[in-house]
Amino acid sequence: MIIVISGPGGVGKGTVVAELMRRDPALWLSRSWTTRDRRPGEAEDAYVFATPEQFHAKIADGGFLEWVEFLDYRQGSPMPDPPEGCDVVFEVDVVGAGSIRERFPEALTIFIDAPSREVQAERMAGRGDAPDKVVARLARSDAEADQALRLGSEVVINDELDATVDAVQAIIERNRAIRG
Repeated sequence: MIIVISGPGGVGKGTVVAELMRRDPALWLSRSWTTRDRRPGEAEDAYVFATPEQFHAKIADGGFLEWVEFLDYRQGSPMPDPPEGCDVVFEVDVVGAGSIRERFPEALTIFIDAPSREVQAERMAGRGDAPDKVVARLARSDAEADQALRLGSEVVINDELDATVDAVQAIIERNRAIRG
């Protein structure tokens, strides 16, 4: 099964996905590539941190399932190669979710959102995002939520981490049962 978890910047997608991966050994995370610098305190393996030249070479080789130019950097999902018996998880923005859904119409899309834009802004500021980046990301958030609804994504509000991960796990388990 292909599981696509998306949401605007600062809603806690990465934290939710990290906990989900810890809880469910049948999930395999496709590590996204990015040309942006690592944020203070961000894990070294949060992304494949690539130079613009490395990223361009990967595009030229057809190595991305999807990629996007976002603000002042590029980010993309490599073609997946999961271990046998594992479901693939992509953590992407909503544009990436749409691209993956075009390629894999059966993909399960889950959209994570913050309880409010104020909470989202606080989370971005707390992780060290520059004020101008916070404003730019917030300006796109409602449009991203609308786009996720048009994709038919399940929506989960990340108010409290354990409850959010429980909700995402329940969606995944329900879809595993349906798909047999």
